[in-house]
Amino acid sequence: MASWWLSPDLSSVRGARRLTREKLADWGFDEQVEVAELLVSELVANALDHAYGQVRLSFFAEDGLLRCEVEDANPELPTMRTVDVDAERGRGLFLVDVLSGSWGSVHTRRGKAIWFELPAFAHAEADSPDALAVAA
Repeated sequence: MASWWLSPDLSSVRGARRLTREKLADWGFDEQVEVAELLVSELVANALDHAYGQVRLSFFAEDGLLRCEVEDANPELPTMRTVDVDAERGRGLFLVDVLSGSWGSVHTRRGKAIWFELPAFAHAEADSPDALAVAA
């Protein structure tokens, strides 16, 4: 597990992307970095836009899954909306829904956490003969 408190300003989005790249590289999840970085930046930006106070970014790796959580102090759970084609905003949760294995939100003592999960191993690796031999 790894967790950081982010400051409540937009520079935290860039910092969250950097933390994501560094931690996933440390853990050997190089194949998931791009998607995780995009989804983390969406969730952190949403938290800074729709909540207040500090935001906490956390990663967990367990049972073949990489889980990311972004927690803020606003208890209102997010809802995915249909967005007009010309809209410049409002697609963050759609991206999370499409690119993650699963996602959701839960109430916390502070407010809420929005999470997503990615497979700990890339699909290409799982299909390789070496990965299949290890699994057998």
